[in-house]
Amino acid sequence: MFIELGDLVAYGVLGLDSSSRLGQSVQFFIMDVSKIFFLLVVVIYVMGLLRAMISAERVREYVRGKPKWLARSLAILLGAVTPFCSCSSVPLFIGFVEAGIPLGVTFSFLIASPMINEVAAVILISVLGWELAALYVMSGLMVAYVGGVVMEKFKPEQYVEDYVWKIRMGEMQMIEQDNSLRGRHLFAMGEVTVIVKRIWKWVIAGIGLGALFHGYVPETWVIENLGGPDNWFAVPGAVIVGIPLYSNATGVIPLAEAMLGKGVAVGTTLALMMSIAALSLPEMLILRKVIRWPALAIYASVLAISFILVGWSFNFIVV
Repeated sequence: MFIELGDLVAYGVLGLDSSSRLGQSVQFFIMDVSKIFFLLVVVIYVMGLLRAMISAERVREYVRGKPKWLARSLAILLGAVTPFCSCSSVPLFIGFVEAGIPLGVTFSFLIASPMINEVAAVILISVLGWELAALYVMSGLMVAYVGGVVMEKFKPEQYVEDYVWKIRMGEMQMIEQDNSLRGRHLFAMGEVTVIVKRIWKWVIAGIGLGALFHGYVPETWVIENLGGPDNWFAVPGAVIVGIPLYSNATGVIPLAEAMLGKGVAVGTTLALMMSIAALSLPEMLILRKVIRWPALAIYASVLAISFILVGWSFNFIVV
């Protein structure tokens, strides 16, 4: 359906040549815009119906007081199924600290939350297939768990800004949610509105980059410079390229789709996706509000090394 819509608009309405670079780029753009935004609305609405009772405060309460291994696992899973992104990092960080949750567990949540979510997983499955979606989610969970453990070894408590320790948010009273069918519907519609408004620009930007890559970057150039799994420098390069970009896991999917279509190795593509979603410069600047530069440097280094190792591993395994 979406392919036919792209063909109709690009080649029928606009009259572009299907063999031209411009025609292929426009067809890709129309196809992915319609497909991804349709999936965004449907998946966010359905998950909103199920998530009507989950809030940042409830996430904190689920994790509080559990054994460290269980708290870390819960934090990662909650980060993967809740809609919090980098803009929520500061209040969530403060809330976790106030609740006495170990910082290593908090960092595991902060890694998982922007990098993995059910919306991105469903769109990944629809656009790239369940195999790559499973690889991405599995890698993200692993990076979040190991990254939090490594952060603990550096005792990051010493680098937390003083004002964070002084804040006492108290036991905030839960706002009673309307759990009726109508209440869940209104909550889900609100989720669609808020999340789509928050990410639509990054999704459009990702689709635009993917369309340009799809139409204008020659396949032979890609294979020679990035495509082969034997190119050890491609993965670190992908991680570095992702740092100045700002998007989320959903917004970077179209670019990944175009890269894989041109022959870029799976590991290189995964490394770029993870870097854009969790290691971007805006994400680091937001976290700087609650942790000092040494901790931020350690955090960024742990993520960068993890993403490079994941990329290399999958380039070696997936041929």
